[in-house]
Amino acid sequence: MTATLLFDGDCGFCTSSAARLAAWSRGGLEIVAWQGADLSALGVTPEQCDSAVQFVLADRRTSGGAAIADALGYCRQPWRCAGAVIGLRGLSWLREGVYRLIAANRH
Repeated sequence: MTATLLFDGDCGFCTSSAARLAAWSRGGLEIVAWQGADLSALGVTPEQCDSAVQFVLADRRTSGGAAIADALGYCRQPWRCAGAVIGLRGLSWLREGVYRLIAANRH
């Protein structure tokens, strides 16, 4: 299964961020607006997608800042390294706080 990042296609900030991420990608990551995805096949709900970005892999599902960290792992350097750093467990409070702040002001 390919890794999939589901973002809000109705949000201009999310769409431009997804395009940037796609440009940084080194492959293996599908970036899709959740409104056009087969959510049941991916094992996520519209409510989950509406509340935060979702990262889906066969054995792993994350959301919010953790999903961004996981997606950055599929990018070229220095973004891959940045994803590893922000994905550290000890930084989860900071990562998720920043994600919530951005998500609350994205429209």
